[in-house]
Amino acid sequence: MAQEIKPRKTKFRTSFQQEIKDFYNPEDLSGWVYESKLGDPGQFPFTRGIQGSMYRSRFWTMRQYAGFGSAEDTNRRFRYLLEQGQTGLSTAFDLPTQMGYDSDHELARGEVGRVGVAIDSLEDMERLLEEIPLEKVSTSMTINATAFILLALYVCVAKRRGIPLDQISGTVQNDILKEYIARGTYIYPPKFSLRLVTDIMAFCRRHVPKWNTISISGYHVREAGSTAVQEVAFTIANGMTYVQAARDAGLDVDEFAPRISFFFSSDNNLFEEAAKFRAARRLWSAIMRDRFGSRSERSWQMRFHAQTAGSRLTAQQPQVNIARVTLQALAAVLGGTQSLHTNAWDEALALPTESSALLALRTQQVIAYESGAADTADPLAGSYYVERLTDDIEQGVRDILQRIENLGGMLKAIESGFVQREIQEAAYRLACAQEQKDEVVVGVNAFRSEEEPVREILRIDPQIEQEQIRRLRELRKRRNQGKVLEALRAVEEAVLNGRNIMDPLVDALIVYVTLGEVSDLLRKHFGEYKETTVL
Repeated sequence: MAQEIKPRKTKFRTSFQQEIKDFYNPEDLSGWVYESKLGDPGQFPFTRGIQGSMYRSRFWTMRQYAGFGSAEDTNRRFRYLLEQGQTGLSTAFDLPTQMGYDSDHELARGEVGRVGVAIDSLEDMERLLEEIPLEKVSTSMTINATAFILLALYVCVAKRRGIPLDQISGTVQNDILKEYIARGTYIYPPKFSLRLVTDIMAFCRRHVPKWNTISISGYHVREAGSTAVQEVAFTIANGMTYVQAARDAGLDVDEFAPRISFFFSSDNNLFEEAAKFRAARRLWSAIMRDRFGSRSERSWQMRFHAQTAGSRLTAQQPQVNIARVTLQALAAVLGGTQSLHTNAWDEALALPTESSALLALRTQQVIAYESGAADTADPLAGSYYVERLTDDIEQGVRDILQRIENLGGMLKAIESGFVQREIQEAAYRLACAQEQKDEVVVGVNAFRSEEEPVREILRIDPQIEQEQIRRLRELRKRRNQGKVLEALRAVEEAVLNGRNIMDPLVDALIVYVTLGEVSDLLRKHFGEYKETTVL
């Protein structure tokens, strides 16, 4: 007998509560000026994409996220995915690494290698990157509070191999502000965290010119429950804060802005998500040109990585996630992403297995080679519905940005709890809609069925933690302690004198100072951030 569910919707609305009409006509775009707000692909304001030919000349980077257990485990997964046609690496780190604790710290107990790879020292980073041609493969690292350390470790590996630093490329997320509002893996107070962000920007401008120094993330904002409009608004507000901080540190906007990138979620609603990406590009280009006075077109271009929405994956009937991920990936491609990660269908249960990760990669390859979505730039342009959605999202973002400006900027908005409250309220509305079946989730609140549990999931061997601790302690015993102390003093002097921390940090890590030792040194001088409770 067929299951009974409520009618799909009594009112059709966007994620940001805009009512959707039965259909759209040209008059719904009244006041919309084609030449100034759309333009051609590759032209300001880049609504239609940042390249004229888009994917006809080159597909987006297929960058599957991977990281678990030991450095060797993750290295094997990296090489497997590269052999299967992946075109870039994306690294997940475990929580102790993200929070600045060595694997033998008491707060790391039970978390080593669980949600990402454990990296304590240069030895771990060398094992992680073994046989990976750093001069040929672009590497993304999802790391924030300790981003400066992981980037320095990557630089150390290149130096040890004799690879010129101007030949390595990649991205370090380095977006600490979103940690305070949506994710929680912060260490230091915002003022000092921003200093580390700009230190990376200045260092890469001098030494690693192909490196994207920050990936400003709306993904985690969306995963925390925000709407599409909030995701773009809070991400752009964070971006404006970083640009201003870099300028205050004496950097020229057109020297660092071309290496800024963004990271967005691609959620379930195909048309809303594609419109979101189009609106975000248009907004950022105007802000960089008109507010910050950038003169370079490369500084106006919003380059972004997209990841399919992890929060939409269901543990119930998990293979249905394959359909969800396909639609989400298609939305990102139609919206003009430069890089894409597709989640595996089993990730609501565990980290992906090798076979589920391969299927996620194959999903991207089918879209690229078989769907026709990559045959022309911005194929949804001119749709009355998509263009109206793009305009509505842009206006909604502008309204939120004005509210943030009225509060004194993004730091003040975060400190007051405004941003956190806005996300919490949106998440609550979504949860209520799902509870009342106004928002249908197939297999969860509708079309449920009895099913066999998934038996093949990735399990992390608990012995990995003990082996990681053993290696770390052996390293500490055999390294040159005199050089370690001297290197730590040089890092401390840079901290105290306001100098860029990156050069002495590279020197320290190359003599096997550990991630935890550097983090503890900065905790001593910067302190730790304590979150304000938001009610």
